[in-house]
Formats: sequence, structure tokens, C-alpha cells
Amino acid sequence: MDQPSERGTVFGAHIPFVDHCGIEALDVREGRTRLRLVLRPEHANNLGIAHGGVICTLLDVALGTAARLKAGRPVVTLDMQTRFLAPGRGTLIAEGRVTRAGRSVTFCEAEIRDAQGELVASATGLLKPVGEGAPR
Repeated sequence: MDQPSERGTVFGAHIPFVDHCGIEALDVREGRTRLRLVLRPEHANNLGIAHGGVICTLLDVALGTAARLKAGRPVVTLDMQTRFLAPGRGTLIAEGRVTRAGRSVTFCEAEIRDAQGELVASATGLLKPVGEGAPR
């Protein structure tokens, strides 16, 4: 099982933007990646809640980490459908999982909950393995 590692990496991958956003890798449980984001003032929109862009980023990272660990190589997001369900405040926990892995694409789901367990947002995504060993 992959564990979170040093600052600036997410389950073994160096992703500078993730570090810039403050997203932390927590763990992998039963094939699900778990991440945390403690919201800062710069993550807010004009209403003082989490900006949709930071929510989408957290969902994308949850989808991507699950797909990358399953594929054993880097992935890129081809498509992501997002649903915003409640305002994001405080500390957010994201979880990503693979729902189906094919030879050339991987289907994933992700969700974000707040510290009280309320569902903030969810997404489905289609990701493609890239790099060495990836089908063309």
C-alpha cells in the first residue's frame, strides 16, 4: 500500500500544483485514496466559501491518484463531470476510487466531505494512462 510521502508529493508523485494548493495525501484504504485540504482565505470565492476551482482541483487529484495507483503509471484526465452540493468550509476530505479500469482508459469516482461529514461535491472522471507502458 502506498503511503503519503514527503512534502510536494502525493502517493509518490511530485505534483507542484497540489503542493501549491495545500492538498495533503492522507492514505489509501481498500483501493480508495484519501486527501485533505484545509481551506485558506485564498481558496475562497466572493461569498467566503471554497471557490469552485479549488473544489474541482481537489476532485481531480482524488480521481487522478486513484487511477494512477491502479495503472501503476501517470494518468491524464480526459473528462470530469462535477456536482456541487453544499458550500465548502473549513477542512475538506476527498476520496477517490476506480470504478472500472480498461486497457486504455480508467473510470473513477470522487467525493468531498466537510469535517461534519456533509457531502460538498462529487465527480466522475475518465482518465488515460500515459508514459512508459501505456497503450497508445
